[in-house]
Amino acid sequence: MLRVFFVALLSLSVVYSKICNLPPRLWCTSEETARECDVEKQCATFHGISNEVLATPQVHVTLYFESLCPGCRSFIKSQLFPTFQNLGSSNILNVTLVPYGNAHETKDGDKWVFQCQHGENECIGNLIETCLLHYNDVNVAFPVLACMESTGTPYEPSILKDCSSSTGIDYEQVLACSNSSLGNTLEHEMGMKTDALNPPHNYVPWVTLNGVHTEQIQQEATADLLKLVCDTYTGVKPQACNTFKDVCYKQ
Repeated sequence: MLRVFFVALLSLSVVYSKICNLPPRLWCTSEETARECDVEKQCATFHGISNEVLATPQVHVTLYFESLCPGCRSFIKSQLFPTFQNLGSSNILNVTLVPYGNAHETKDGDKWVFQCQHGENECIGNLIETCLLHYNDVNVAFPVLACMESTGTPYEPSILKDCSSSTGIDYEQVLACSNSSLGNTLEHEMGMKTDALNPPHNYVPWVTLNGVHTEQIQQEATADLLKLVCDTYTGVKPQACNTFKDVCYKQ
């Protein structure tokens, strides 16, 4: 079947050679090349997927957390950040971080007042991390945030400075944001995202997989997030997915 498919593509190459300078075997390797070579329908048939979805979607993992939650810190350290590092270059994982957790907010004039589960310092930490994520792509911000969380005192300005020292991040901009009306608004938006969860969260860390939360997803994420992401991904598995825990490889 594969031979027949590529023979069919080859027969079209004369027609499309002026707009497609790739060999036929590469025409279905991405949505862009399929479109350029005008073989989207043929590639969709070959891959067994709809015309609209030629590229394999990423696995989306969202963590709802709060900056001083011990369980959140442990999950970031033992599962989410290592998985992020292992799969980063493969581009199969999309991570979203929402620092708010079990906080509550009330409106006071033109600003929001936050009450956090672990006190005022947690609110400060949430604000700093929210502003960090606002100004920087998650691929840049997450290593800094993970570093901050590992210290246990992410609310300290010096921690942000130390953790971002080699990244090029403007830590002064982030700190200024955390004490501004912008930071206040951004944290309110984190609160709205958290309050919009369905089902509503009743603890943190709260993990969603492709927008879905179940107790089974939560348990598998906290036990072995790398395996969960790799099992969920529907495309060709990257090499990192072939790494298994609790085995001794033959020398």
